[in-house]
Amino acid sequence: MKKEGHPKYQPAKIICACGNVIETRSTKPEMRVEICSQCHPFFTGKQRVVDTTGRVEKFKRRYGLKNES
Repeated sequence: MKKEGHPKYQPAKIICACGNVIETRSTKPEMRVEICSQCHPFFTGKQRVVDTTGRVEKFKRRYGLKNES
């Protein structure tokens, strides 16, 4: 088996948009995510609309729903 066949498995940091940093191991040294267990509505019990690209507004326009904010 070739020695160069597998990527290096190394310590890694997962950085959330909320600022939470999770240390783990991966083939990539750093990953950025939008939602983690510290800010996800399922774990926090708080309702939060996550809309990074205007998907909610696009859905409302497409199906004729009025803005309920």
